[in-house]
Amino acid sequence: MLLIADAGSTKADWAWLAKDGETSFAHTKGYNPVVHPKELLHGELDLLVGDLLPGLQPKEVHYYGAGCWDYKRKIPIREAIQAHYPNAEVKVMHDLLGAARASCGTQPGIACILGTGSNTCLYDGEDVVDNVTNLGYMLGDEGSGSHLGKAFLRAYFYRELDTDMHDAFEEHTQLDKSTILDNVYGSDIANTYLASFTRFMGEHLDNPIIQKIVFASFGEFLDRHVRKYKGHLDVPVHYIGSVAYHFKDILRAAMAERNLRMGTFVHKPIEALANFHRRDLK
Repeated sequence: MLLIADAGSTKADWAWLAKDGETSFAHTKGYNPVVHPKELLHGELDLLVGDLLPGLQPKEVHYYGAGCWDYKRKIPIREAIQAHYPNAEVKVMHDLLGAARASCGTQPGIACILGTGSNTCLYDGEDVVDNVTNLGYMLGDEGSGSHLGKAFLRAYFYRELDTDMHDAFEEHTQLDKSTILDNVYGSDIANTYLASFTRFMGEHLDNPIIQKIVFASFGEFLDRHVRKYKGHLDVPVHYIGSVAYHFKDILRAAMAERNLRMGTFVHKPIEALANFHRRDLK
């Protein structure tokens, strides 16, 4: 019996794999050890164990998480999970490996995460063999929801939106400058707050200014990350995450401009990860 987690900064998806082949899914808030207090994870695990998947005791827990790139950041996650599932073998891995397994399976490729944050890796069919450094939402996260949100807010405050878009946004948010900036600079989850503006952008994707912002952000992502990998023109580039999925037409255009091979869009990686790990039950 296995418990699989695909945990981003905004949401976490969980899959329970029973020996008889039955699979159950649950959803909690996400967790990123770089930006979130550990109390958040403990609270969501309380919800998972007590209400969402009650009474289950997995033999193994495979947790793929945002921000889990080194041992130090994996420790609080492993300890929290072990406290809730004391008899389980807990494996905490970077979400990049989860993205690669969910999108590439056992074939070589470049796996990309475009959600609240962004990241990429080169995958040889078994392991992640290269990773262009991810600097987080303050310095990087190109192409991500937080990156798009920042670009849109700049366009709004710098008076670069057309009148219709400016008025539509003010009607949509009904927030003043101080409230927006307080949420950006005074919040522990500023990256999630910034990414929340992509919903409005997606609803107005017919606007040329929105299209320009998204295309430029994706172009920066591809140039600074994907095109840095050796052999990037020879393998498919796969995508996981809500931003990639909902803005895929613009992403395809940015890819085509650079002669990159489009792979698959995995909207719900937890299902693909469940299938990947199902062989562990045999």
